[in-house]
Parts: sequence; C-alpha cells; structure tokens
Amino acid sequence: MDGEKQERVLVAMSGGVDSSVAALLLRDAGYDATGVTMKLFDNEVAGAGGACVVGESTCCSQSDVEDARQVAFGLGLEHFTFNFTGTFGCEVIDRFCDAYLHGRTPNPCIDCNRYLKFAALQRRRTQLGFDYVATGHYARRAFNERTGRFELRRGLDEAKDQSYVLYHLTQDDLAHMLFPLGELTKPQVRELAEKHSFGNAHKAESQDICFVPDGDYASFIARYMGFGGDAARGDGKERAVPAAFEPGDIVDVGGKVLGRHTGLVHYTIGQRKGIGVAAPEPLYVVGKDAGKNVLVVGPRSELGVCEVRAGDVNLISVAELDKPMRVTAKTHYRQRAQAAEAVMEGDQLVVRFDEAVARPAAGQSLVLYDGDAVVGGGTIEVGE
Repeated sequence: MDGEKQERVLVAMSGGVDSSVAALLLRDAGYDATGVTMKLFDNEVAGAGGACVVGESTCCSQSDVEDARQVAFGLGLEHFTFNFTGTFGCEVIDRFCDAYLHGRTPNPCIDCNRYLKFAALQRRRTQLGFDYVATGHYARRAFNERTGRFELRRGLDEAKDQSYVLYHLTQDDLAHMLFPLGELTKPQVRELAEKHSFGNAHKAESQDICFVPDGDYASFIARYMGFGGDAARGDGKERAVPAAFEPGDIVDVGGKVLGRHTGLVHYTIGQRKGIGVAAPEPLYVVGKDAGKNVLVVGPRSELGVCEVRAGDVNLISVAELDKPMRVTAKTHYRQRAQAAEAVMEGDQLVVRFDEAVARPAAGQSLVLYDGDAVVGGGTIEVGE
C-alpha cells in the first residue's frame, strides 16, 4: 500500500468482513483511518436486508451500521454514519426504475459504487481534508510510469475480483483511492478477521439488491413509483401505469406473432422461463422493443452476437481509443473475458468479439481489459 507518512483515510465500512479487514490493514500500515458507513435508504421505502455491493453481505441496515461501528471502535478508529438517502434515491433507485421502464436491464450495484461509494465519498473526503477513500473491493491500483496514468487492475483472487464493477473510476478517483484487499484472497481475509475476533468474520454474503430483497423488480417499481396509489415515494399520488407494464405481442425474429407478454418490465435478454409460448424448441428473450411494446423471442442460436456497442464511456488505462485495440472484454460480472477488438466510434465504444458471445442486455456494462488492467468500459446500448 501507499504511504510512508501518516495520511488520512476515509474507510467505507459496510459492516461486512471485507471492509472491516480493509480498515484493519490500513490502521496497521500506519494510516490515520476513520470508518464511515453510509445510510442509503429508509426501510419503509425500500424494504429491509439484502446487499448492494457485490462481495459484501449487506450495506444498508441498522445492524450493518452497528457491525461496522463495533469493528471500528475495536480497532481504535473513529466511526461516522453519513446519510446519503437522497443521493441513493436519485442516483440508484430512480435510475433503476427508469431503466426498466424504458426496456433496459440496469445494474444498480455499479451505480451504487459509482455515485455513492466513490463520487459521494470522494466529495466528502475533499470537504473533510482526507487524503484517500478506501474500500473493501478486491481490486488493485497502480501508477504506470510509461503512460503517466493510474491503472485499475484485477484483484489477485480471481474468484473475488471486482474490477468489473469499478470501470467508471476516473484518474482523480484512482489518485485518491486505496484497495487494501487487492493482494489477498477471501480465505485470507476471513482468517485475519478470525485472528482479530471480528464478530462478522463469518458473516454470510449475498448478491441481493438491497432495495429489492425478494427479487420482484416489477412490484417494487410499481410500489416505489406509485402506480395504483401505494406510493412509496411518499406523496400518495396515483400515477398512470407506464407502457412497460402493459401487455403486448410476443414475436419471433421474423416478426410473426406468437403470443402475448405481460409487460416488458418482467423480461430480460436471455430469459428462458416464464415466456409462456409453446414451441418445438426452447425459446429465449432476444430483444425488447419498448417503443412498440414488443417482446422478441428466438431459439438459443439467436442469442449469439459478435458486436456490442456501449455509451457513457470511461477510459482508464488509455486516454483515448481512436485506433482499434486488442483487448479482452466481458458483458457480465461472472463472465470470463473474451478476446476482442475495441475502438471508439464517435461517442460509442464498439467491441467486436473474435467469437460470438451471449447477447447482453441494454443497460448492463461492457468492460475491457488489457491483461490485468482495466482499459475502460461503458453502458451497453446494443448487441448484434
């Protein structure tokens, strides 16, 4: 880790074992560390439990705040809770709802990292005069003397690497970031937690979304947005049901009508179960036309694509991508990166894979790698 002198670090502590061990390592490395836990939403609005950060067990409940505070005090660190419920509502929950209502499949965990754990905490770091923000992500950062740029690199534990969800980090972010767990494996982290008698040493992990713990996205959106009058937004106003909830045609790739869907909000690209159309071979969702309220289905062979385009692009290891670059790329967190060629065409990132990959959903993230270094990434707009 960085730093010979005692520098001040805000440690994002979710109450999970990863961020707790990150705080331990920073303290032992000589940093002046302060633990901070973010209050992200009110349970009466979003429901209880779950997790928003890939790899941590939870990040939002009162018990998580208490777990984080207990660890911080045990380490002799100050601990504060920052109320970011307004930011979380605007930047995560509203974006989540808007994406589904427009036929996309969002990744709220990436938005939570981007707008809360990094943008919001970095602003607070500056305001309070700290040098760094640290998190418990399994990722590494380094400075490349040849290019003069900070790099985001994969965590050494391949099974836990979280660099994919951090592709949005800017050069300024990375200049003020620390990832203490980047060189460790998950078993090593739990061993350190046990050695120091952390009460969360064996805290279970979850991949749930914190504000939709039961996984019923459509019901959450209807309740949160107030469709039907039960307005979790708090104003009690009944709103018109949007087109994404209205039934429409199910068609094959040739446009032939095969049946009716129950609302595009209930479907995502690659989905097989719940389509409700009988066919000689299994059918998958291969497209959603929000403008026409049409769900497009086809056989598994229709799921492969060789070209993926993304917008809202952020580049890390390179300043620009005006010439084709050989990379490996992934369109899903759990996917193994595949060989491809990437280039910017206008404001779009275009990636052409050597071999067809599973058709990604618009709204998910396309992330590029050059070896262990993250080249950059963006939000998927279309795959062909």
